[in-house]
Amino acid sequence: MSPKADAAGSLPSGAPFGVWERTLAFRYLRARRKNGGVALIALISYVAVTLAVAALIIIMSVMNGFRSEIVSRMVGFNGHVYVQGPATNALNRDALIARIRAVPGVVQVAPVIQAQALVMGPGQVTGAIVRGMTAADLRATPIIADHIKDGSLKGFGEGEDGGDLVLIGSGMAERLSAHSGDAVTVVSPNGAATAFGSTPRRKVYTIGGVFNVGLTQYDSAFIYMPLDQAQLMFGRGDSVDLIEVNLDNPDRIDELKPAIKVAAGPGAILSDWRDENHAFFNALQVERVAMRIILMIVVAIAMLNIISGLIMLVKNKGRDIAILRTMGASRGAVMRIFIMVGAAIGLSGAATGLTFGTLFCVYIDPIQTVVEKITGVAVFSPETYFLPRLPARVEPVEVVMVVVWCILMSLVAAIMPAWQASRLDPVEALRYE
Repeated sequence: MSPKADAAGSLPSGAPFGVWERTLAFRYLRARRKNGGVALIALISYVAVTLAVAALIIIMSVMNGFRSEIVSRMVGFNGHVYVQGPATNALNRDALIARIRAVPGVVQVAPVIQAQALVMGPGQVTGAIVRGMTAADLRATPIIADHIKDGSLKGFGEGEDGGDLVLIGSGMAERLSAHSGDAVTVVSPNGAATAFGSTPRRKVYTIGGVFNVGLTQYDSAFIYMPLDQAQLMFGRGDSVDLIEVNLDNPDRIDELKPAIKVAAGPGAILSDWRDENHAFFNALQVERVAMRIILMIVVAIAMLNIISGLIMLVKNKGRDIAILRTMGASRGAVMRIFIMVGAAIGLSGAATGLTFGTLFCVYIDPIQTVVEKITGVAVFSPETYFLPRLPARVEPVEVVMVVVWCILMSLVAAIMPAWQASRLDPVEALRYE
């Protein structure tokens, strides 16, 4: 049961974690119960660690993917910085736009009208948010221009006062039972003032295209209209509601916002995409941190199986430990042997869980499709989560954190049984043998 001794009957000398220590640890790990081993318990511990690590990687990757997709679509759809206030009036607007566009890092500056309206289509009536933009600015917005699934931007903004073509989201088109080329009626509550109060303004428009940005809350609510037409429809005159500023990198907001503030002038009021969605992203961050802590605790609980397995192994191998001690093995050597047994279970489980979790994230789309076909239930409802598919993004930093956590927990779990093995008295262990 013990490694071969040298000619003098003592154990071979060597550095800590040497060949004979590793060999003995491996033999103990694979020994069956009839030979005093704990192979079944080791297998259970291995499976528990594998499932816990895989769950941690999968859930954190899905949350990372969800946040990444939501942020990219929200930021691409709404712009990065918003300029409002008296500085945006018609007399100063062109000069203001030129100054902001000259700021290094700014890639697009667009005047925007945004108002609520009622939309009537061939099959239904729904509320909408109408966004007025120039044709040039709309074509320079990739999340709209590159995601038109029905129709096109051809003719948008052309004609008297910008023409009568509009773009609507795919969710709204489905709700209205409308397609490219159909007519829709837009009703604005901000109509002309009369002796009996304000009367709604209404006009029939033609759908030039249907866009799909991948966020249900936008695809179901927004209509794009030429800026001149929106000013007429909502009684804005020559003014606009805000000026959207897009940066080359939305994470540079803190760096570029002061320069944009200076370029906009003293009358400008600035906000950014973080302010517009502050509560939503705070909730995502809190949920992400809480979920990570919970799953790391689950991994730690799975590692506790290693303790029970090693305690049984120490009890079964009491005679071997006593013989090793009498042959010259130090307490440190005995302790290292059992630490290696526990660490091997934890590391092998972590490696398998890492592989399984990563493969699950890579093939998450076909897995979702298969599960939905088998159960007949939508795993990831677009109406609830805003996205059409379940996203997953594996972050290398988080993977490293998971591996380090597993190594640490496996070592912690192995220390107590290993310490008990090293403190075993050879005389007491051999007395009844």
